[in-house]
Amino acid sequence: MHDLTVDLAIVGAGPTGLFAAYYAGFRGLSTAVIDALPEAGGQITAMYPEKQILDVAGFPSIKGRDLVDNLLRQAAPFSPDYLLGRQARRLDYEDGEPVLELVSTAGPEDARRLRAKAVIITGGLGSFAPRPLPAAADFHGAGIVYFVPELAAHAGQDVVIVGGGDSAFDWALALHGIARSTVIVHRREKFRAHASTVDRVRGLGVPILVNAQVTAIHGTERVTGVQLAVKDEGPRLLPADAIVAALGFTADLGPLGEWGLDLDHRCIAVDSTLATNLLRIYAAGDIATYPGKVRLIATGFGEAATAVNNAAVAIDPDAKLFPGHSSEQP
Repeated sequence: MHDLTVDLAIVGAGPTGLFAAYYAGFRGLSTAVIDALPEAGGQITAMYPEKQILDVAGFPSIKGRDLVDNLLRQAAPFSPDYLLGRQARRLDYEDGEPVLELVSTAGPEDARRLRAKAVIITGGLGSFAPRPLPAAADFHGAGIVYFVPELAAHAGQDVVIVGGGDSAFDWALALHGIARSTVIVHRREKFRAHASTVDRVRGLGVPILVNAQVTAIHGTERVTGVQLAVKDEGPRLLPADAIVAALGFTADLGPLGEWGLDLDHRCIAVDSTLATNLLRIYAAGDIATYPGKVRLIATGFGEAATAVNNAAVAIDPDAKLFPGHSSEQP
């Protein structure tokens, strides 16, 4: 028995997957969008909903949360089924069509089967988890976060940001003027963040402590301070109501890695049609790879349209690869 049957299953509810849901609807295909996270938006929703995104065509600047909301509104007229909080654990075939076993992240006993005529994998980097702050291993109070879903939650606080990448400096820019104070702590002198972003943070007067590591966290029920070891200075104590540990994250393909897909450095190899080596399985967005691939949201949008159009022909060989422009539709 199948709990749900659709034309196209989209595995991953990030920007690429949401645009694929719209475009599939535009082509008259019924869709289901699956994601292990409880909300649509993928990494944007989980990691930087308040961050300004500058490289989406047509938007000089758009907040991550607003981009996701717009994509959901764009797909809404076509009523995709959103199966959130579910992981596509297993792939089988029946009569040449993919069948996915979906397992709730709340418990494997709640499994469902989804039959589709084709599948597009848009899972970004797969499932991901933040890299832990080593000094936080023995701290069990509140105040340590790895993402900032609501900037207002840190209004009037002393915030210490640990890390030297883009996320660390983006949070410093976003929290400046909201938090009472913001300090960046990095264990090296050089940063992985874009030089222009580092210059903007410095221009705001945000203190940046380099060659410094967090050695201990003060507080019982919640953070009250951060103990540092600073090279050539010795120990130093910073007041803190919150610590943002922007140390990056680890990615894992999870069950997708067991489907038999051709992989290249944990990404799924595809051809020019975005087809994988498996029958009627396509991939688009950051999870897909081919020579010359550039990982941008804008790239993912184009790949979503290409994958949907080629899947439509695989589903119905009499269908046109290119259905025409949306402006030509009644």
